[in-house]
Formats: sequence, C-alpha cells, structure tokens
Amino acid sequence: MSSPLQPLPDIDLRHLQRMTDDTGLFQHAIYATPDANHGYCIDDIARALIAGVLHAQLVRHDEKLIPLHTYLAFLAYAYNEDRGKFRNFMGYDRQWLEAEGSHDSQGRTIWALGVTATHGPTGPIRQLSNELYLKALPTLHGLNFPRSWAFALLGLQAYLHGKPEHAESRSLRDEYAEKLFAAYTGHAADDWPWWEDEVTYDNAKLCHALLLTGPAMGRPEVTDAGLTALRWLADQQLSTRDDGTTCLSIIGNDGWLQRGKPRAPFDQQPLEAYAMVDACLQAARAVEDTTQRTEWEAHARLCFEWFTGRNDLGTPLYDPETGGGRDGLNADGVNQNQGAESSLAYLLAVLEMHRYAAEA
Repeated sequence: MSSPLQPLPDIDLRHLQRMTDDTGLFQHAIYATPDANHGYCIDDIARALIAGVLHAQLVRHDEKLIPLHTYLAFLAYAYNEDRGKFRNFMGYDRQWLEAEGSHDSQGRTIWALGVTATHGPTGPIRQLSNELYLKALPTLHGLNFPRSWAFALLGLQAYLHGKPEHAESRSLRDEYAEKLFAAYTGHAADDWPWWEDEVTYDNAKLCHALLLTGPAMGRPEVTDAGLTALRWLADQQLSTRDDGTTCLSIIGNDGWLQRGKPRAPFDQQPLEAYAMVDACLQAARAVEDTTQRTEWEAHARLCFEWFTGRNDLGTPLYDPETGGGRDGLNADGVNQNQGAESSLAYLLAVLEMHRYAAEA
C-alpha cells in the first residue's frame, strides 16, 4: 500500500538562496526581491538553519546550496552576553534594533541549535551549535508562554537525541513538558480541548511538542493529549469547497478563533500550514495503529496541498517560477510578496515530508 504522501514534491532552494546574503536571511521581500528596508530576523534564520540541516541529512551538505555557516554565525553574533539572551531584529546596516528578543525567539533559537548540535553535517558546525546551545540553556528558565515552551521542547528533545544523558537538558525538557501538559489539562474541556480561550498562531506546535516528548518520557497521557488537541485543531480548520472536496482552511490572524465565536477565515498564514504538516507527521510516528498512521499521513498531505492550491481560494501559495512562497491568503486574494517566513514554511514542509519518507 503506497503512502498518501507520495509522490513527494521537489525540494526547491532557489528563493532561499535569493533571500540570503553574507549577513543572513532577509526578513521580507517585495514580490520575489529581497527588501533591505526590514533587515534580518533571528526567527527566520533559526528556521533556515533547521532547513539547511534537514537538507544536508537528505541530500548532502554544500555551503554553496545552503550557507549553514552564515546562518550559524548570525545566531552566534545575536547572543547578548550582558543579557544572556539572543537579540532578534537587525537592520540592513548590521545594527541591532533591540537588546533581547521575545520569548518565542529564544525558544525558536534553542530549537535550531538543538537540531544542529545533534544533526549538523560537519564537526565544526555541531561543535559551535553545541557551545551556543549550552551557553543559552539558562535563557530557558525564564520562558513564560506555552508556545515558547513548545519551541524550546523541540530543541531540547533534538539535543537529547544526540546526548540522552545530558542532565540539564533532560531536566528542562521534563519541566516544560509538564508545564505544557498541565496548561492543557487545566484548561481543556470536551468541547474545547485547547490551552486557551483563543486559538492564535503556530498552533500545531503546541500539539507537536506533546507528541514528541510524551513518547520520549514514557508518558502516554501526554501523547494522548497531543493527539486529542491536534484532531480538534484539524477539525476546526477543515472546509468544504464548491466542488465538494475538502481543504485546509487556516484560522486567520484577522481575529483568530475565539471560544464561542466563528473563526476568522482570513488572513491565512503559510506558517500554520507547515506547522500542521509537521505535527501530523509526528502524530503518524506516535500512533501504532496502521490505519490511524495512514490517516495522519493523509492529513499531512492535505495540509501541504494548501500551498499548491487546495485552499479556500483555489490559488497556489508556492510560486514555481521563483521557488518562493507567497505571504498569505487574504479575502481579496493572495499576498504576492514572498518573505522569508512564508517561503521557509513551504520549504520546511517539503523537507519534513522527505524526512518522514526516508525514515519509513
């Protein structure tokens, strides 16, 4: 029986290469041209580092294809020794725009460093990532929000994959997994199995973190909570189109989904589609039943096809002419700009599908 993920989409690096200079990755684009006015953002460069490591695992490491050293150098320079935290935004003039970044940006950076310390393609890349990861671990003690916990958990678990006996990582992993699980059980109800009364951004990463850490900790109740929340989230984001087919219909950031109210249909963000693909693939790994595994694989494919036109407007977000991803699905059409976050969302979704297939 063939997987619903087949055939696998191509890996397209053209726009990532276009958006990268010798400092890092431009945050925004005007259509498909980098927009220097908005400089750089550690969130995007952390995602690019993860994409580069995945690509190196699947294909090969070639600095000319994806400059991992450039992305890693940005993360190293972003670390503020005085604050013990990472900065986030940098102008095109290479001047930092803040002393420290948000809680989410700290979590995303730890995620990237944990992945790269374990899976980086060369010794020097792994060594520097390991040093930065260990230096930044104290940062995690101050994270206060469920999504920043979830991002950090992805990095902690990735690091433990390579160094399972690292006590501080294990302790932090257990602490934040318990916090995330407790926040869920303390708020979830049968008709609203969620962490908060509002469903906002990067939602599937909350489920993903429980699905990843539950099995690793031998906590089936944590895994089950992740599956329950993800099923509910998937149901909230299904729509039937005029032709009778279903599609992913992402909760829009123009109002989100608030308990007791209709969800906002637009503006739909590509990052959400990627998060759903990634979480569904993790759900497929977490279940033992073959039928359930196939169902999660099929839903991952449905979510991926949001990028290629299986969405509310029937319009592709991925641009095969440039290799980039358009910035969002709005009520009046597609945002034609192809910024780093949106393009990386498509690229990471493709890479995760290839990784899942390689594991299988």
